Amino acid sequence: MKTILIVDDEHLIANMLGYALEDQGYRVVKAGDGQHGLELLEQEQPSLVITDFMMPQMDGMELAQAIRSRLSAAELPILLMSGAHGNLGRATPELFTAVFDKPFEVSQMVAKVCALVGPGD
Repeated sequence: MKTILIVDDEHLIANMLGYALEDQGYRVVKAGDGQHGLELLEQEQPSLVITDFMMPQMDGMELAQAIRSRLSAAELPILLMSGAHGNLGRATPELFTAVFDKPFEVSQMVAKVCALVGPGD
């Protein structure tokens, strides 16, 4: 079973997205900030990371840079979801595999995850 890491301080969005991915057979782990996301990255070794941009302690850009600096996760797909900073994500394709502007269609995010890592089960 493939694991997806969702890093977002907005629990409603993280839960909604998590339920949709679990329905597709993925195992989902969640973190409320980038620092906790990095800890879970090491523990869970996810197949893909979905992160918000604006978060406490470490924003999505800093999280992506920290992930890319690790050899074991240098090629890990990272999807950014952002309300106001999507343009920054699109300007750094070396960090983010795809960028979703809020509000986004959950089905489109799930389809992108499936396309990048294959089926969940």
